[in-house]
Amino acid sequence: MILQALNDYYHRNKSVLPEKNFQTQEIKFVIQIDKNGDFKNLLDVREGKNGHVYLLPKAIGRSGSNSWQTANLLWDHYGYLLGFPKDDSENANKMANKQLASFIAKVKNLPQALKEDTGINAVIRFYMQNQQELVIKHPLWENCSKIPGCNMSFQLLGEDCLIPERNAVKKYVSENGNEQDDESETVKANCLVTGKYAPIARIHTATPILGSKSNAKLVGFQKKSGFDSYYKEQAYNAPISSDAEAAYTTSLKYLTKSSENNFFIADTTVVFWAERENEEYNFSNEFQWFFADSPKDDPDRNTRTVKNLYSAIYTGKIPIDDGSKFFVLGLSPNAARISIRFWKTGTVREFADKIKLHFDDFEIIHGPNEKHHLSLNQILRATALEYKTDNIPPKLAGNVVQCILDGKPYPITLMQQCIRRIRAQQKVTRARAAILKAYLNRINRIYHSSEKEVEVSLDIENANIGYRLGRLFAVLEKIQEEANPGPINATIRDRYFGAASSSPVAVFSQLLKLKNHHLGKLDNKGRKVNFEKMISEIFEGISNLPANLPLNDQAYFSIGYYHQRNNFYKEN
Repeated sequence: MILQALNDYYHRNKSVLPEKNFQTQEIKFVIQIDKNGDFKNLLDVREGKNGHVYLLPKAIGRSGSNSWQTANLLWDHYGYLLGFPKDDSENANKMANKQLASFIAKVKNLPQALKEDTGINAVIRFYMQNQQELVIKHPLWENCSKIPGCNMSFQLLGEDCLIPERNAVKKYVSENGNEQDDESETVKANCLVTGKYAPIARIHTATPILGSKSNAKLVGFQKKSGFDSYYKEQAYNAPISSDAEAAYTTSLKYLTKSSENNFFIADTTVVFWAERENEEYNFSNEFQWFFADSPKDDPDRNTRTVKNLYSAIYTGKIPIDDGSKFFVLGLSPNAARISIRFWKTGTVREFADKIKLHFDDFEIIHGPNEKHHLSLNQILRATALEYKTDNIPPKLAGNVVQCILDGKPYPITLMQQCIRRIRAQQKVTRARAAILKAYLNRINRIYHSSEKEVEVSLDIENANIGYRLGRLFAVLEKIQEEANPGPINATIRDRYFGAASSSPVAVFSQLLKLKNHHLGKLDNKGRKVNFEKMISEIFEGISNLPANLPLNDQAYFSIGYYHQRNNFYKEN
């Protein structure tokens, strides 16, 4: 289903995608030579941290111990172009020498008519004169060598295009395609993607994502493994035609590089596309901003995007069902392959409704200077040590995105991580309170619990024992603060929050005694009365202090505390 959708995307968007035998490729350094093949300069063509993007002959799939035999046409990493090893080991040096030999042989074995092209002839002369040794002596080489597997290519002096972009090379690649390093004759079978009887691709093109190896593939087959059967080895046991392979890999590489069709959350790359765009509301253009952080040059992008979504739903710009499909694919790196974290399909309206529900569930009272909606990164970082993205638990980001798109309960690990961070830091932030509210409300709603739904702000009617005890703790903390207007070395929150939220009976008896001491220090009698009324109102729903609170009630405790504290700020 995934490959079929990517194949269809390619055929719908041929006008904007690279031709069958080409791909857009980042190149970071360019070897500049003259017509005689003499080395002239090493050019750093990076744009920030990324390389410059060129349209080059498509990379050839390679894998296994003999992968060094397969070189790309007129571009590759420095092992192939210069014989430069990835490290100082003897094996690495031997491998680099073999890669260089394969690259040179590929250029020399080109048809004679193509070798007469000025650019190709210059590359051949470059290697005949061992000019590659001069590249490594260039002052910029140190910068290039520090980039693992840095991709490079050639350029003729005085020209803007690379040699693999010259018209003669383009014509040759268009007519002859990519030469595969097949060790047998072409095998034909019924393609699982198109259903057509056609030549089968044995090795699929790499489609690397952020965090993966440069040769990572969405589809990869091992040879002589348990997957081989009925004398069908490697890819022939799950046949995908060369045309379908070219189409789906081209689509996926385009989508993962596009600035409008993907976003990155923690360890997960999410790509998305629409079967057909709505003229009144372009859901694809908005989709990434429901999840990704706003760009620095447009800090209100998230807020504006969510506002537009609500407006589009309420005004009917997104029809209930126009038959237009929308696709979302979550990918994460896994050794030499790419793991599929999730795959979602549905109509634009289905996704829109579920995303709106997510923002509804996460809505909670907040300060006047804070943005109205929380981004997914804010939510996930709230569960991580030191709020660092690197400390977000593995798989959590992908699982949360799945729950948003499915409208299902948020993963229990999200709630558990949130409570751990609250207990560790004794701090309930807006994002953490919103996580707990959203988790509890979805669980209660989907499983038809009799528990009252958590409101956006303070709800004095909520009788949950955890919620009321959280409110009580906030009132006791406020009394302490007003009784001691100066700096306090350690508040009751610093000392008792974790214990109070898990073992109330052991803590609140002591805190209530301490409360009397703090009230005695207040000069404002009216304020004393107000506090006593608050405590009485809270205790109306508490018959006995429980010895322990289960995890869900601990979540209610934190929300009750957060609501009550924000209500005090509102009063001020």
